[in-house]
Amino acid sequence: MVAQHRRLHHAVMEEIVQDSTARPSGGYTDTIVVQGDRALQVKRCTLRRIHMPLRTPTRTSYGVHTSRDVIIVELETVHGAIGVSECVAMREPTYTEETVFTAWHILQDFLVGRLRDKVFETPADLRDFSDGLLAVRGNAMARASLEMAVWDAFAAETQTPIHLLLGGQEREIPVGISLGMESSIGRLQERALQAAEDGYRRIKVKVSPGEDLLPLRAIRSLLPDMPLMADANSAYRTADEAVWAELDELSLMMIEQPLAHDDLVDHAALQRRLRTPLCLDESIRSADDVRRAAVLGACRIINLKPGRVGGFEQSRRAHDFAVHYGLGLWCGGMYETGIGRLHNIALCSLPGFDMPTDVGPSERYFVEDVVNPPVTFSRPGHLRVEELHGVASRVNWTLLDRYTIDSETIHFRH
Repeated sequence: MVAQHRRLHHAVMEEIVQDSTARPSGGYTDTIVVQGDRALQVKRCTLRRIHMPLRTPTRTSYGVHTSRDVIIVELETVHGAIGVSECVAMREPTYTEETVFTAWHILQDFLVGRLRDKVFETPADLRDFSDGLLAVRGNAMARASLEMAVWDAFAAETQTPIHLLLGGQEREIPVGISLGMESSIGRLQERALQAAEDGYRRIKVKVSPGEDLLPLRAIRSLLPDMPLMADANSAYRTADEAVWAELDELSLMMIEQPLAHDDLVDHAALQRRLRTPLCLDESIRSADDVRRAAVLGACRIINLKPGRVGGFEQSRRAHDFAVHYGLGLWCGGMYETGIGRLHNIALCSLPGFDMPTDVGPSERYFVEDVVNPPVTFSRPGHLRVEELHGVASRVNWTLLDRYTIDSETIHFRH
């Protein structure tokens, strides 16, 4: 047994070394060029903190969410184009170590100033800017919010659909629903039946030790043909032996992030024991983490969230690694406003996203969204990738002002 483990270790390490410099490249366009006086330069950046109540409280293994505090990044170019994005950091450091407050600090004191002398003429400049932000260690959500605002501004400045800038195509994307932990099994079943009636293409259930098999079986008994998955949000430990075999018998689409938030090795050991695919979420903090997870065999599916990996460019690279290694791929949600939702939908236009997204209609989360019209199904269970030259044209600025509780503007040029 020891010899077998040594052989496996050496084989894995050899593959990691061989692949450590791999960088699959997608079919992204670099034909868009703006030069001279038309080159994109940022005139000013405004950071807003907004507070938005959720339509209904959502309970996960991290706690109960009743509202969202969100940082909105607005960029105005010297030619008057507007780029916007949002930071998906939570109020508490439970999902990752970042919070709304740490992200504000990092943006204000370390990131926004990097725009001062920047000139963006081609998409290659956007990619270089994304790489330059990596000099700020960690803080992926703060980095992503600034980087994605620059992409959005470039789309507006060049009047180029943002999904085309990313290398995607117009299409419809299937949508799944995420159901939180409910006060009763009956209530959970009601919500699952309503989701099926509304056309959702798969159901995800938040689980934790002791609240897993019963809710999953209850939904499976009602909807035997509905793709069903469990999201554990790192709630389990490798010692939870009893639950794995029983979960493996439920024909789940996947089990998402069952083990520690920063782990790959234990997930790889667990994946070898299970028929059910594991999906990694919190463990994927960069494009290279997708490569590492694939080489180690830590999962068969990736939940890619652009805020968690540092923005659009890092997401494109993560997408390419997933395609290269044959991993399933879908885009998860972070209770985004319509601004983040529209960006996620644009990202889902890339061909490697082959599973239903968690990015649903605005009305499921908010009574009023800050985009107008709100994000809605193009047909039951599907969202259309729209031809948006950035998302600022969809922002309801009056509503955004109403929800704003703090703001600061940094001027670069007059």
